Amino acid sequence: MDWINRLNSAINYMEEHIKNEIDMEEVGKIAGCSSYHFQRMFTYMADITLSEYIRRRRMSLAAVDLLSGEKVIDVALSYGYDSPTAFNRAFKNIHGIAPSKISEEGVNIKSYPPIHFHISIKGECEMNYRIVKKGMRTKSWT
Repeated sequence: MDWINRLNSAINYMEEHIKNEIDMEEVGKIAGCSSYHFQRMFTYMADITLSEYIRRRRMSLAAVDLLSGEKVIDVALSYGYDSPTAFNRAFKNIHGIAPSKISEEGVNIKSYPPIHFHISIKGECEMNYRIVKKGMRTKSWT
């Protein structure tokens, strides 16, 4: 399951660089494939596109930063947004509220934790079975 370890290493790399522009070629190298194939494999395994995963992770971390008292403009710039307007739009799409409203009491925000892949293989035990045709009895019940 070395490819699962490489996949998780690539995700760890993205998490370490989540506030910067993520070098997708480097992510592919870590995973042992091209950037294109990594994105396809990620989407298949996670059932979410890689770009959407990164956006959700950034918005989750941005919400934490805003709750700790950082200014919206500073958080927007730290997560790679060129303007507060683009950040506001992305934040509202994920959390359903404007970033300026996050500190209001009773506001719910969403959290998207990091993905970690793990494969569990079942069925490694031997099974004894027999095939019985419909309507055929194998044992008398009298």
